[in-house]
Amino acid sequence: MNSVLQVRGLAKTFTLHHQQGAMLDVLHSLAFEVKAGECLLLHGRSGAGKSTLLRTLYGNYLPASGSIRILHEGNMIEMVGAEPRQTLALRRSTLGYVSQFLRVIPRVACLDVVMEPALARGVEPELACERAASLLQRLGIPERLWPLAPSTFSGGEQQRVNIARSFMVEWPIMLLDEPTASLDDANRRVVLALIDEVKAQGSALIAISHDERTRMAIADRYLDMTPGEHAYVC
Repeated sequence: MNSVLQVRGLAKTFTLHHQQGAMLDVLHSLAFEVKAGECLLLHGRSGAGKSTLLRTLYGNYLPASGSIRILHEGNMIEMVGAEPRQTLALRRSTLGYVSQFLRVIPRVACLDVVMEPALARGVEPELACERAASLLQRLGIPERLWPLAPSTFSGGEQQRVNIARSFMVEWPIMLLDEPTASLDDANRRVVLALIDEVKAQGSALIAISHDERTRMAIADRYLDMTPGEHAYVC
């Protein structure tokens, strides 16, 4: 099976302007690939660069050097140095990002927040509503909350709304940053089931999790993020 994401020689350096321009090397000559239907789990101590890697893959950070190639609509696209429109095109249909935090426009109803990714792809509103309602029910968000803005919800409820929104549509590649953090056991099991479902559909996942049960449930391979290592553990 061919790779859907390939990384070669990736490096990321931050300049600390408030500390006389000191340079902080976070990613060092990183190389790996991910195939459809598998989950690569990023492993390493806090500060090893796991979240930095996800943000770099998503295009939030500009690498210092290296290559990030992503399979998009049948072609491998080089994302280092890509035009902003190419990055946005990937984010619309190929590359999904499940962050720990919900960032939405204030005063927009919960149901509309969850439906938005499907509507943006042209899904009929009735079908999008059915899918959103199903996800919210699975994740234990009471129907009485659906017309309300998620900004009024508890932290745990916001996280579940974020998960529902992220799984509204199919993504060939998904970046998961602590997808089960702060969830109770019941909702953690729901999220793990959703992850299993998208893997079965062929999505490739790159994930961070500090929860051992989650790591064991979703990981097919590990990538050691210890500086100088970057080795696979099968």
